[in-house]
Amino acid sequence: MLFPTLETERLKLIEITPFHAFSLFEILSLEEVTRYYGTDTFTSIEEAKKLIDMFQKNFYEKRSMRWGIVLKENNKFIGTLGLNGLQLKNKKAEIGYEIHPSYWRKGYTSEAIKEILRYSYLELGLNRIGAVVYLENEASSNLLEKLGFKKEGELRDYLFQNNSYHTTSMFSLLKREWELLTAESMGAQAQ
Repeated sequence: MLFPTLETERLKLIEITPFHAFSLFEILSLEEVTRYYGTDTFTSIEEAKKLIDMFQKNFYEKRSMRWGIVLKENNKFIGTLGLNGLQLKNKKAEIGYEIHPSYWRKGYTSEAIKEILRYSYLELGLNRIGAVVYLENEASSNLLEKLGFKKEGELRDYLFQNNSYHTTSMFSLLKREWELLTAESMGAQAQ
């Protein structure tokens, strides 16, 4: 099975390979990125290489898909996003993402997520996309709500990171909700 390359107006979403290890390490070695990532801050490039191996293994086992986010204008690798806990039989997955702080608040994450939602619902046939977000991560919660995700509740002590438990919010977006939002967006653009 070939890894699907996707495109948006400004981005290419590509397979993450060992070639991207240094770029991935540069991102995940920043505490401001990993603070809400669910893993400790990386201290060696070997951790990035192991993570890439895991991304590839999970893709071939159909358990997850993780894309590298690359700027079309200069081929710069700026982050990753993907589907965790992929269950094709149950038609669901959870979305996760991180991006280098130099590229925050430029609309790249939103642009990439919209394409992954399109791919998930129309090409993979998923019905539900969930998202687990640290309570303190207001930027991510706000982004998901802006994209139409609904907060379902809280998962108490759901993640263990930096030697402590963290309660998270659970969000979801169903295919029918996404279709309605997409139709409304198209209608607004046509006017």
